[in-house]
Amino acid sequence: MACAAVFSSLRRRKSPLLGAFYTPSDLSGPALVETLQTMSSGILTSSRPPHHQISFQRRNTRSLLRKIEVFSSLFDSFEDSNDDDDLLPSSAVLCLKELYILIYRSKILLDYCSQSSRLWLLLQNPALSGHFHDLNQEFSTLLDVFPLDDIRESLSDEVCEHIDLLRRQSRRLRLFVDANDEALRGRIFSFIDQLDHGGRPCKSDLREVFVVSLRISDAKSCRAEIEFLEEQLYNQEDDVDPSVLNGVIALARYCRFLLFEFDEEVIDVKGGRFKRSTGRRMRRGYNKTSDHHSSSSSEEEAIAVPKDFCCPISLDLMRDPVIVSTGQTYDRASIVRWMEEGHSTCPNSGQTLTHHRLVPNRTLRSLISQWCAAHDVPYEPPDDAPSEATLTASMSRAAVEANRATVELLVNQLEGGSETAKTAAARELRLLAKTGKENRVCIAEAGAIPLLRGMLSSRNPVIQENSVTAMLNLSIHDKNKVLIMEEKDCLRLIVGVLRHGWVTEARENAAATLFSLSAVHDYKKRIADEPGALEALADLLKDGSSRGKKDAVTAMFNLSTHAGSCARMVDSGAVSALVGALATDGVAEEAAGALALLVRQPLAAAAVGKEEKAVHNLVGLMRRGSPRGKENAVAALLELCRSGGSAVTERVVRAPALGGLLQTLLFTGTKRARRKAASLARVCQRCEYTVLTAAMQWSGGDRSRVSSNFGADVSVVPTMAISVPVL
Repeated sequence: MACAAVFSSLRRRKSPLLGAFYTPSDLSGPALVETLQTMSSGILTSSRPPHHQISFQRRNTRSLLRKIEVFSSLFDSFEDSNDDDDLLPSSAVLCLKELYILIYRSKILLDYCSQSSRLWLLLQNPALSGHFHDLNQEFSTLLDVFPLDDIRESLSDEVCEHIDLLRRQSRRLRLFVDANDEALRGRIFSFIDQLDHGGRPCKSDLREVFVVSLRISDAKSCRAEIEFLEEQLYNQEDDVDPSVLNGVIALARYCRFLLFEFDEEVIDVKGGRFKRSTGRRMRRGYNKTSDHHSSSSSEEEAIAVPKDFCCPISLDLMRDPVIVSTGQTYDRASIVRWMEEGHSTCPNSGQTLTHHRLVPNRTLRSLISQWCAAHDVPYEPPDDAPSEATLTASMSRAAVEANRATVELLVNQLEGGSETAKTAAARELRLLAKTGKENRVCIAEAGAIPLLRGMLSSRNPVIQENSVTAMLNLSIHDKNKVLIMEEKDCLRLIVGVLRHGWVTEARENAAATLFSLSAVHDYKKRIADEPGALEALADLLKDGSSRGKKDAVTAMFNLSTHAGSCARMVDSGAVSALVGALATDGVAEEAAGALALLVRQPLAAAAVGKEEKAVHNLVGLMRRGSPRGKENAVAALLELCRSGGSAVTERVVRAPALGGLLQTLLFTGTKRARRKAASLARVCQRCEYTVLTAAMQWSGGDRSRVSSNFGADVSVVPTMAISVPVL
């Protein structure tokens, strides 16, 4: 009972790093000993770093490994003695089960230290030392209650001596924080402090810390450090202040280009083109097909998806991997559906889910994305990138100053660097402009926009894509919109990328750039009048990817809000494309909204009225759309009736099931939808009354004559017996 009470208290001591673990309930006796031996042997084999490899927490790691080594010899003795369960008293079995938890937690901590970036370990140095100390305390508690005397006869004298010695040493161990690591950590903070006060660290000092002490010796390893730290920022780790973490990321990025310049060959620029292929998704696998640059006779090659990339529930490649409270990873859509069905346990482990919060597994998502790119498998990441507020709310002055210094280096390379350097610089400016008003301001102030404009016509697909995407990210800042639109030929070149971009991503981002620029009302007419702009948006809306269609329809929606764009929207085929998009999930809502704005003008209403499927698609959206989609659809129909003339109104009134859909909207729709539905119902009733009145006048009031001569025509006008509420 005493042992049980001790271990119960240990379980309540949760570490933010290690979490909670449980011993498999089906393990006991020899099976438990064998599992412990296998686990400890694996740790001892994998956790000893090469002598030339730098690692932090060396002393704490060695101390922990010595404990596991002693326990490994204990497990060997158990296996060599006998397999009879009776040789292990119940108290020993209980201790071994608790030892399983501690060894497993040790493995997690050692793996964490070996797989984390050097800068991240340095920032967490005191906290990690505390985790090692906590584990040592728990090992010491377990050794105090370990029934060595009850099993001494089954063990060799040497093993017993080692256990006794380990017990005494564990009692004496104290928290150890390496002074050299702390000094190095202090130097990192001194650089941050220097930046925070408007200065810049000396290049030689940065080289001494990053290259000599941290052994970050090239651009590739420095980039890996940055990406790891960004993952921690995205995941909102609580162990390090986000403002500090932002500053360290910015410092590391500055060092990457200051110390290693642009010697990282990370992008293939041979031939100036990328080979992009489309793929057909299959269960647990993909078929790889050639693109239009390749021979059409090439044979399909099956690609096996790595098991770790597949969701344990759906068995499909994960698009949005997330971590549940038990530490297991699933695709978001699958685990959400599992929880919505009423399940409260983890599908893989069977453990109870302590909460339903889902943490994005961005590291795994990045690996999946890289694998898909390497194997030409189409992969569309979810639209849940961390919000700008998450990434920049804690942007310190140090981060801003470090990024400003980095931007200066990048712009210099854009102006006079090699093609490889320009490619890397454009990509980095794209990433920097992705977040932070300060970054967008300093990039524009450094003169990047004219240089990026010149790269929009590059025959290198990577340079072109990064340039137009950097332009898109810069345009988020309102003042930069003015700089982009005033830059000579910049709009023309953006439209050129939209029409003839080398890769799909470049064309899609060009469309998104037009959407961003069109947020300024004065620019809408100018963009719509740019030759080829609306035609290219219409083509993208018809034949683009799902993301491309979204970019195109949102840009067209913005342009539709300017009355002067109407004629160009009709002549370019944009109106026809919007009508077709009404039947496409994902863009129908915005397409209906754009049409509702356009058909207020007779010219557009006449064009929509000539589209055979326009009314049918709008009524269909009223039936199946989201609340906002239904609202936009009924608004478009109402405006179409008001501006399209009697013939178009009659077509709307004749639409099957329109009366029932209006009745439903009057009671279940949004406030605006109810108001529009009520107005449309009145229009329909007036139309019905007008037709019947005309027929009665022609027949001289003879209803039987109306029925016999106009029955076919009159009957197509549904009776709108709708009770219209006062709104």
